[in-house]
Amino acid sequence: MINYDGRRFRARGHGPDGAITTYRQDGDLLWAELSGSGVRRGSLAGRCADDGSLEFAYTMVLGDGRVVAGRCRSTPELLDDGRVVLHEEWERFPPHAASGVEALEEVTA
Repeated sequence: MINYDGRRFRARGHGPDGAITTYRQDGDLLWAELSGSGVRRGSLAGRCADDGSLEFAYTMVLGDGRVVAGRCRSTPELLDDGRVVLHEEWERFPPHAASGVEALEEVTA
């Protein structure tokens, strides 16, 4: 199992000002805080499987005041330098329904 505790991720292609997600983990329990870019504040809670894949629910308050919620499944890719890329399939619930795929790349200090 990948230990995500303390790891930070940013969506690929969003540049240095993109939202940062900071993960915490205790066993298979996973949670995170996120903010930046168009996200005023967000959080997620879910589980980490033995293969490092993640399943979680999220909520966010966006910069325009919308409150959104959804779910996501992430599959990890280990890079040669030890960092992780999370390939996400996400779904946002109504009334702001949407879905998509995205890659989050681990950022280091």
